[in-house]
Amino acid sequence: MNKTDMVDAFVMPNLPWIIGGGLLIGAMAIGGWIFTTWLRVRHGYPLENSWGKAVYPQKNEEMVERIRLLSQENAQLRAEIGSMKDRLIVVERIVTDGSHHLSHEIERLRGPAN
Repeated sequence: MNKTDMVDAFVMPNLPWIIGGGLLIGAMAIGGWIFTTWLRVRHGYPLENSWGKAVYPQKNEEMVERIRLLSQENAQLRAEIGSMKDRLIVVERIVTDGSHHLSHEIERLRGPAN
């Protein structure tokens, strides 16, 4: 089978499907771009150009205050997570240690008997 016969046998009968599939993929890509842009606008994200720079960066007092408050909340939550990790380490140690070792350590902490 030569090249011309292959084209006539496989490509030509399926050419409408090939072209339609390409158009469908292109339309889906454009639709996805429109949808993501709509989501960005709806939720207040700045639009970006092809280089990733904001097209209309919003820098007003409300945005600056919002960022400051979120940064403070982030710092508080990180501190709280740190203290929770410390507590969890203690709880894991209590749970995984044998009861004999734990009772021995409690007696040692009570100090010598009077």
